[in-house]
Amino acid sequence: MFTPEILTVSELTNQIKQSLEENFSFVSVIGEISNFRQHISGHWYFSIKDSNAVLYCTMWKGFNNFVFFTPQDGMKVVVNGKVTLYPPKGNYQLDVRSMKPSGEGELQAAFELLKQKLSSEGLFNIEHKKPIPRFPEKIGIVTATDSAALKDMISIAQRRYPLAELLIAPAKVQGAGAAESIVHSLRLLNRRDDVDVIIVARGGGSIEDLWAFNEEIVVREIFKSKIPVISGVGHEIDFTIADFAADLRAPTPSAAMEIATPKKEDLISYLENFYESASNSVSDKCVELKRNLIRILSSYGFRLPLDMVRRKSQYLDNLSHKLIRGFDNNIKLRISKVNLLNRIIENNDIQKTLKKGFVLVKQDSKFVTRSTNFNSDNPAVLKFYDDELTVFKKK
Repeated sequence: MFTPEILTVSELTNQIKQSLEENFSFVSVIGEISNFRQHISGHWYFSIKDSNAVLYCTMWKGFNNFVFFTPQDGMKVVVNGKVTLYPPKGNYQLDVRSMKPSGEGELQAAFELLKQKLSSEGLFNIEHKKPIPRFPEKIGIVTATDSAALKDMISIAQRRYPLAELLIAPAKVQGAGAAESIVHSLRLLNRRDDVDVIIVARGGGSIEDLWAFNEEIVVREIFKSKIPVISGVGHEIDFTIADFAADLRAPTPSAAMEIATPKKEDLISYLENFYESASNSVSDKCVELKRNLIRILSSYGFRLPLDMVRRKSQYLDNLSHKLIRGFDNNIKLRISKVNLLNRIIENNDIQKTLKKGFVLVKQDSKFVTRSTNFNSDNPAVLKFYDDELTVFKKK
């Protein structure tokens, strides 16, 4: 009779492991996530299942960094990887290299599930909303530094309210690690005590592109912010869970900046109206007091010492005239100062300076203000009034 070779448990396990890895070196599997667990090391441990079977899975930190969403139990996904065996327990498992939702419906379901969970905790309640300051001195912006959304917001702030200072907290707003990047930038701004309002923004995109703003860590960080937060993510039809946690939602990044900044023309109009209203109020009050004074002087008790009263009345007339004249002069002086400040703002408009023939020089995304800072080996961008030109070193 044939006598089989006697193997140790380790030898047999290694042979099975080798056979599995050779025959199932790359497989794609669809299933529902269960028992998802993120280890402190950053590795993911979970199972995917269907109605008849369960497959244990691991996904190492180096690979799960490229997953743009946070997996949740019950989510249907497609995973790719190789089948291997874990010798200490004798279990076979899938070593996952990539993961994606099985369809847009899965992301929408995860969206609704998290939204319902956070809503039940009260994160979206109106009583938690902080008021947006009317005249902010410093505005924090959390977005990508190379985005068109940031350029639009800067342009709008310069046009509407150039007195405000913009503080950019760069963040990755799409893909793996975006949620963590947004949270980090929000925390940096909240450590300061000079930021009046924060705008969290990015341009439009698909539900996958905007998914970082549906991550639980981002939503909770917005809710915890001690500084009022305006959410300006996507286009008008796009909604993220961050919109509900923010103190105010704007339909676009540009609209967020318009909400955060007053219009300088409105301020000037307000001051002019205030001057007219205050002047009329003071004048009416003086007329009323004078009428009361004449009534008192005409009363029975003042008929005898009428001459003395008339002298005092004339003195009071002079005082009231000086008061009105002094008040008018003071108002006119303040209006003059406001007009002067407005002219200063308009004279410092960079577009007017460029229109005169001046040129701005930029290298490595920074303006060159001194000749010693100019690097002739690097390309330079010349910003004219009507266009921008890129100049390269002649070879």
